[in-house]
Amino acid sequence: MTNKDKIQLFEDSKIRTHWDSDTEKWYISIVDVITVLTDSKNPQVYWRVLKKRLLEDGNETVTNCNALKMPATDGKMRKTDVADTEQLFRLIQSIPSPKAELFKQ
Repeated sequence: MTNKDKIQLFEDSKIRTHWDSDTEKWYISIVDVITVLTDSKNPQVYWRVLKKRLLEDGNETVTNCNALKMPATDGKMRKTDVADTEQLFRLIQSIPSPKAELFKQ
């Protein structure tokens, strides 16, 4: 993990983030956020289904999401979908969760 990659905590759950100095934006792992907000046993599947639904609805936020290599639970660097803070706020609005408002703060 570089000094640009950070692990943030939300209610004791790890959320992978990356600072891009070129764009001056933080990028946050979408699957990690879904894990925190939904308590889903399989957040990757939740994200795939949500992404498909949003794409069908013409949501451009999903189209603009990038994939970055981030440390996975096995310690290897693996690509994961990420969003900047603006994109993430839009995605959170699509996830029914009582934790969403607290997470946005």
